[in-house]
Amino acid sequence: MFTRQMAPEITPCPRAIPGEKITINNITYLLIHNATRSQLNSVVTVRLIPCLYTLVFLVGLPSNGLALWVLATRAEKLTSTVFLMNLAAADLLLISVLPFKIFYYFLGNNWPFGEGLCRVTTAFFYGNMYCSVLLLTCISVDRYLAVVHPFFSRSFRTPAFAACTCTAIWLCAAVLTLPLILQQQSYPLYRANNTLCHDVLPRNEDDGYYFYYFICLIACAFLAPLVVMLFSYCSVLRALLDNGKRYAYSMKLTALVLFTLVAFYTPSNVLLLVHYSSYHSKLHGNLYISYMVSLAISTFNSCADPFVYYYVSEDFRDKVRRRFFNHSKKTTTSLKTSKETLPQKSSKDLLV
Repeated sequence: MFTRQMAPEITPCPRAIPGEKITINNITYLLIHNATRSQLNSVVTVRLIPCLYTLVFLVGLPSNGLALWVLATRAEKLTSTVFLMNLAAADLLLISVLPFKIFYYFLGNNWPFGEGLCRVTTAFFYGNMYCSVLLLTCISVDRYLAVVHPFFSRSFRTPAFAACTCTAIWLCAAVLTLPLILQQQSYPLYRANNTLCHDVLPRNEDDGYYFYYFICLIACAFLAPLVVMLFSYCSVLRALLDNGKRYAYSMKLTALVLFTLVAFYTPSNVLLLVHYSSYHSKLHGNLYISYMVSLAISTFNSCADPFVYYYVSEDFRDKVRRRFFNHSKKTTTSLKTSKETLPQKSSKDLLV
C-alpha cells in the first residue's frame, strides 16, 4: 500500500528541514530533495557538528562534574552557591545527552535509538540549554542586587530563597520543553537507511504549532533573559567603574561573562528568528544547516561556565588542589563563593 501526502508548494515548514510525508505499509516516511539530502550528508553535518559536540563533552563533563562536587561538598551554602550548583547540574544534564547526538551525526544523520529516546534527547537538549540561560539570568540579578543594592537585598537574598527560585526555573524549563515530548520527532527517510531525529519534520503538519512554540521559547527563554542580564551587568559595571581601579579585575570578569553569553547564545537564536521571518527559509529550510552549526556552538557555553564562574576563583582552585594534590594537609576552612556570585582573583577583590 502506497500513500503519498504532498502538501502544496506554498505551505511553509516548521522549524526544521521540510519533508513530504509518504506512507508505505502503514509506515510514514519523509521525502526530501536531493540537494537537501546532500546537505545532511555533508562534511559540516556528519563531521564538524559531531566533532564540536565531542569537544564540548570531553571538556564540559569533567569540568562541570568537578565544579558541582566542590560546590556541593566544600562550599559554604550561600545564595550564590545554590545558583552555581544548579547551573553546573543543568550543564551536566545537557552534556549527558550529547553522546546520543554525536553518534547520530557520525552515523550520517541516522537515529538508531528509537522514537522515545529521540523525544527525550531533544527535550533535554533544549530544556537544559534554556534552563542554563534562566539560571545565568538569576546569577546576574543576584550579582546586581549584591553590588548595587546590598543593604536592600540582604533580607531576602538567602539560600532558601535561591533554592525556591531554582525549583521554579526547573519547572519552567520542563513546561517549555513539554511540547517536544508530546510530538513525534523521528521519521525514517524515504529510500534511505536513515532515521532522522528532529532535523526533518513534515511540511504540512503542526506549522502553526511549531511557529508559536519556538517564537515563545525564544522570547521567554532568551530575549527577555538577555535584556535582564544586559541591564544587570551594565549596572554592575557602572557601579564598579564608580569605585575606581580597585575593582579592575572584577570588571574584566563581568565583561567576560557578558561576552560569553552574547557570543554563544545569540547566533542560534538570531538564525531561528531569521528562519521565521523569511518566507523562503520556511519554505525550503535553507538556513537549517547553519542553524545546526550555531546550535552546536551554543553548547560551548556549558564548557565556558565552569571556567568563568568557578575556576577563575583562587579559593576554588586552592580547594581543588588541596583535595587532589595535597591530601596530607587538612583544612577546616570552607570554600566561599563570592557573595555577588562573581569569582574573585583573591579576597581583596571582593565587591561586598
